[in-house]
Amino acid sequence: MGTHITIEGRSIPLRFRTSPRSRRLSLRLDSTGDGLIVVAPPHVPESVLHDFVLGKGEWVALQLRTLPQRVPFADGAVIPILGVPHTVRHLPEARRGVWAEEGVLGVSGEAAHVARRLTDWLRQRARDHLVERVRVYANRLGVSPTGVTLRDTRTRWGSCAACGRLSFSWRLILAPPAVVDYVSAHEVAHLVEFNHSPRFWSLVADLVGECDAARHWLKVEGLTLHRYG
Repeated sequence: MGTHITIEGRSIPLRFRTSPRSRRLSLRLDSTGDGLIVVAPPHVPESVLHDFVLGKGEWVALQLRTLPQRVPFADGAVIPILGVPHTVRHLPEARRGVWAEEGVLGVSGEAAHVARRLTDWLRQRARDHLVERVRVYANRLGVSPTGVTLRDTRTRWGSCAACGRLSFSWRLILAPPAVVDYVSAHEVAHLVEFNHSPRFWSLVADLVGECDAARHWLKVEGLTLHRYG
């Protein structure tokens, strides 16, 4: 089977994953909307996978039509920083690197470097903010993570390894502060309870209070964060 499928004249990349825990075939869009991911139990014949994807053509077309448009890191784009919209302004002669003030996200230097400079700046801003939030919550619980890593994860906003290292998506810097606080507290709480038991959720609530709204925001709006850049 090829690695693409054509839907309404658009060639969509396909990726296949095998999961021993899967009991049936499943299909979803990549979080950026740039491809399809098929998850299957082991040893499913290629012909079955092919027929399954083709049978979902109408669903895929509908999902593609409802996806939010991509927002490139370029002059004129509107990028949220901690949920607050900022308009990108390329000011080549400014000699200030990247800066944010009064709803403007300024970028100096050559136009060809705007996207990279913005990405680097946002990642550093995310690291600074998340490290600070982790420090606050870890101090409250009397724990110490072994490190904080930032990645561009597609399916998880944060994770906690058994060794105590916390990992976050840098795109959280685009989300509202309450959402960032919830994800930070969630992962720090795993340093005490490496599970999702009632005690774990009680710890999260102690750190950030009611978190249903933040969880709902991630479920409904989280995908939109991947459209930037």
